[in-house]
Amino acid sequence: MNLYSIKDPSFLKQKNDEELKILAQDVREFLIQSCSRTGGHIGANLGVVELTIALHKHFDSPDDRLIFDVGHQAYIHKILTGRISEFETLRQYKGLCGFPKMRESDHDVWEAGHSSTSLSAAMGIAKARDIKGEDHHVIPVIGDGALTGGMALEALNHIGSDRTNMTIILNDNEMSIAPNVGAMHNMLGRMRTNTQYNRVKHDIEDFLNRLPQVGSRLRDMADRIKDSMKYLVVDGVFFEELGIKYIGPVDGHDFAELSNAINISKDYKGPVVIHVITKKGKGYHPAEDDKLGKWHGLGPYKIDTGEVLGSKSTPSWSEFMSNTVLERAKKDERIVALTPAMPVGSKLTKFQNELPERFFDVGIAEQHAVTMSGGLAASGMRPYLAIYSTFLQRGYDQLLHDVDRQNLNVFLGIDRSGLVGADGETHQGVFDISFISPLPNMTLMMPKDEIEAEQMIDLAFRHEGPVALRYPRGNIKGIEAPAPREPLEYGSWDTVMEGDDLSIISFGPTLDLAIDAAVALKDAGINAGVINARFIKPMDEEMLQSIGYAGKPVLTVEETMLNGGLGSMIAAFMADHGFKNGIRRIGIDNEYVEHGDVNKLLEDIGITTDNIILQSKTLLELENEKEIKN
Repeated sequence: MNLYSIKDPSFLKQKNDEELKILAQDVREFLIQSCSRTGGHIGANLGVVELTIALHKHFDSPDDRLIFDVGHQAYIHKILTGRISEFETLRQYKGLCGFPKMRESDHDVWEAGHSSTSLSAAMGIAKARDIKGEDHHVIPVIGDGALTGGMALEALNHIGSDRTNMTIILNDNEMSIAPNVGAMHNMLGRMRTNTQYNRVKHDIEDFLNRLPQVGSRLRDMADRIKDSMKYLVVDGVFFEELGIKYIGPVDGHDFAELSNAINISKDYKGPVVIHVITKKGKGYHPAEDDKLGKWHGLGPYKIDTGEVLGSKSTPSWSEFMSNTVLERAKKDERIVALTPAMPVGSKLTKFQNELPERFFDVGIAEQHAVTMSGGLAASGMRPYLAIYSTFLQRGYDQLLHDVDRQNLNVFLGIDRSGLVGADGETHQGVFDISFISPLPNMTLMMPKDEIEAEQMIDLAFRHEGPVALRYPRGNIKGIEAPAPREPLEYGSWDTVMEGDDLSIISFGPTLDLAIDAAVALKDAGINAGVINARFIKPMDEEMLQSIGYAGKPVLTVEETMLNGGLGSMIAAFMADHGFKNGIRRIGIDNEYVEHGDVNKLLEDIGITTDNIILQSKTLLELENEKEIKN
């Protein structure tokens, strides 16, 4: 059919299963073609085509509330709600968001980007419905990987005990991003392969329903027999023990099975989980055959081969960091590596293969990952936890209470620090400096290049106390390392360019912008110094005092939030020590940064060479006016 004619899901009510199969094929072909040009989360979406169509056929969105956990699998939902014409702009600046977005459509009732939030949100939405006396369905869709998250388990416990009316769709594709791990995954595997469960359960129920009403004792005994039979058929009827009716397993690519399960759930009073088995990447062999998670999310690709376009010749920062840590681990048996379900994204698969006994993929469990790292450190190990900046937010209490407070030797590799681009506001790594810098025992660093990063890695493994090393998305510069290299002096900044007129202080990727601006300013007769503030915490107070006594104005440049950022800390230091230097800060204002090309986002924010030049000149003009007035 003509997918571009779809305005809303109501047309699905009149479609039979054969027509739905044709629609599903058309949707798959469109997604493969469209995502080959824009990139995106193609694997997850190809796996839920039939499921999403079935949900929209049997429920009435937006009156019935569909809630997608994580949200990266909502492309079909967007097509069925009239947004197909915007797919050419998917994940691009001012274009279609890769996740549900309330401002895009009334059908997007909950926004997400992180996992395991859907059940708690659904509980809130369902309770609000009940309080207001409304009558609609609430349908959270959660993957088996996201179900390993502690927040999801907390919500299940509450939903079951409260008997809240909702239909939970458990999308079981045996993968979250990488292959799933843990006891929950193993339990679902047993349920997935046990076809006897529902048949025997129904036979028992039919038998009990035929029993004569001969007294409560016999009825109670029969109920106990029914409950006991569950354990003879399935090892651990997890959901029903929580008070949630279980339906499944259901073939997530069979419309008849999906329709039957959904219709049963709609008639049930109380919480229901429909266990749906799907194939991630279904219908496109490169994605379907992916066992590692490379096709979870990626850039544009060649349809015929699956080859990703635009690959860089130099290694990614993630690859460089993980390989360097692996080299150190081969020489030091205390070094172990951990990741919360991101072995592929953080490029730890080589470490996993070569030192499997010292590698831990804990699943989508950031809180557990941080505290487990602390436990390892407390027992004399040297844990390296590779974790995206955006996901570290989820383990903040553990970082404060369990790691920093006890001054444990945990080394955090904070991946995707700074702007990440297409994944948007839920994934931008711009808050970590603001929430890490107040921690009393923490050391926080960011290198200008891979040579400095290697020095920082060595420092982290010999330092006593927690250390965090930020590194960006993207690729290293490919610089030849000088030999021998001097160890990095703890807490020291580096003067990259001397200058008497003002000091531009920056770190990480924005340092190159500062250098370019200083060169241009010199051509304009302004002598700007550039300082590499590679230690964000502790700051180089000796250098700051030198700048303060010289009276030079200071311009800070950082690809992070201004509130709680390095510029704020420098301004506070100057004020606390009575220095009157003029200070201006370039960074991210108090707002979330949307999705789009990183360079375009930086331009919008004002983190550019041109703006550094402009702000430097403005700062000097203000200082000159101040001197004239005095």
